[in-house]
Amino acid sequence: MKKLVAISIVGLAVAGCTPTQQGAAVGAGAGAAIGAVATGTAEGALVGAAIGGVAGALVGRVAENSDDCYYRDRYGRRYTARCPDGY
Repeated sequence: MKKLVAISIVGLAVAGCTPTQQGAAVGAGAGAAIGAVATGTAEGALVGAAIGGVAGALVGRVAENSDDCYYRDRYGRRYTARCPDGY
């Protein structure tokens, strides 16, 4: 039960991040897991987290540079829609 609560809190915290930050967080987590399994050491997990974080941030950055524009409605909620022509 404690693991489920911890994962839920982390998931909610990441939900408020930009795509670049989300990509970095997911990449770092996946890289750490893969590095730990592949090497069986803490150093492998750290190297995997570093490499995964950088790779995830790059992927997230590309996702931010799409042809969509970001808007906010009257309640402050952020949403995306296709940009008008000329942008």
